[in-house]
Amino acid sequence: MIIYEATKEEFMNHVTEDSIAMKIHQAFVEKIGGTSKSEINSWNNSMNYMYKVLNTTQIPDDISVAIEYKVPANSRRIDFIISGLDENGQYSIVIIELKQWDKLDLVEDEDGMVRTFIGKRLVKTAHPSYQAWSYAKLISEYNESVQNDQISLRPCAYLHNYMHTENDPLTNNLYNNYITKAPVFTKGDVLKLRGFIHLYIKKSDQKKSLYLIEHGKIRPSKSLQDALMKMLDGNEEFIMIDEQKVVYETALSMAKKAQNGGKKQVLIVEGGPGTGKSVLGINLLVQLTAKELVCQYVTKNSAPREVYTKKLQKNYKKSYINNLFKGSGVFYEALKNEFDVLIVDEAHRLNEKSGLFKNKGENQMKEIIYASKFSVFFIDEYQKISMHDIGNKEQIKHYAMLFDAEVVEMELESQFRCNGSDGYLAWLDDVIGIRETANYDGFDFEYDFKIFDDPNELRNQIFEKNKINNKAI
Repeated sequence: MIIYEATKEEFMNHVTEDSIAMKIHQAFVEKIGGTSKSEINSWNNSMNYMYKVLNTTQIPDDISVAIEYKVPANSRRIDFIISGLDENGQYSIVIIELKQWDKLDLVEDEDGMVRTFIGKRLVKTAHPSYQAWSYAKLISEYNESVQNDQISLRPCAYLHNYMHTENDPLTNNLYNNYITKAPVFTKGDVLKLRGFIHLYIKKSDQKKSLYLIEHGKIRPSKSLQDALMKMLDGNEEFIMIDEQKVVYETALSMAKKAQNGGKKQVLIVEGGPGTGKSVLGINLLVQLTAKELVCQYVTKNSAPREVYTKKLQKNYKKSYINNLFKGSGVFYEALKNEFDVLIVDEAHRLNEKSGLFKNKGENQMKEIIYASKFSVFFIDEYQKISMHDIGNKEQIKHYAMLFDAEVVEMELESQFRCNGSDGYLAWLDDVIGIRETANYDGFDFEYDFKIFDDPNELRNQIFEKNKINNKAI
């Protein structure tokens, strides 16, 4: 979804007339809903800087400009897009991540992280080059037109309020990997950014590449179970963005701290459907296992463990697989700090007692924290299913304090649109006002809805669907 679209000439006129922010806001209200005054002010500010960048005959007046493009299967928006043809006549798009920041600090022990003030709070967030690059990767992964029609994506970041200095943290060598993929421009770099755009945009494509991206077929998101084997083999299958990246790097840092003989570490991550909790958990499992830590992925529900086991059993020994995935009721006899890391998915489903007759152990939250140097609890207290589900943040914090553990609480906003039952739940949460989700307007893909009078007929239909790819539930 593109909020604002125009030729360069039309965009320049709208800025000259001081109407650009109003036009973006009107389109935003029509297509998405209301927005904040601070965002309107940021449009006013940033678009005047982009006017300076585009104010040259080097960049043709009839090339295309798009503002606030919503990334497919996602709730994130790309600030500014310029599209046209490159010197070879191929479709070419420049993606620009705009930032109002005027200073930032290094985060030395976490990949691609910086600290800066956002909304008058000092927060840890992804480096602008990482953000621009990750958005481009998401488009290329989800939009078939990008690959089928050979559309090249050129991401960069523009911090127009940021005064770059010698030995500046923004361009520290720590971030070279991402700056190489997405160059960063600062205050005074108008000519440099103009040159970057001119390098890839030579003439108009009559809005064709924007049309292909806007109306291109969207691929379904990757299946976590299908990608798991590739991940264990060292392949990067999922690109983490924004809060996901922050949580991931925080968890890796806490895991390292826990292994160095300090206090126990406990990370509580709250998030609803579509926030990527399971993807984060599996990524952490793979990365920490690769670092030769004794790490296990814990779920009360046996279904995901069985699916992962089935996917891996052709390539890995059963003993290896069993050591990666565990039920939540096996730690009541565990020794103190027996495990380096325990990653608990759906922690809201943890029980008080374990065993078939719920007569073993004391409390699963307590047992998991006791048994591990570092424990991660992914939780959504709105998704408890049975009366035995007692997992909650307050009890986790209580038992963490009991063992003198350091506790970090984080929250994942709904970044990714989800589908199937989770998509319905995310949409319902948004509709009735429980929380904002990326499924505020429904689903990205088409579904057939059927109502059955007879549950046996429903069961038979599920078995029929499973004959196709064995993924019906």
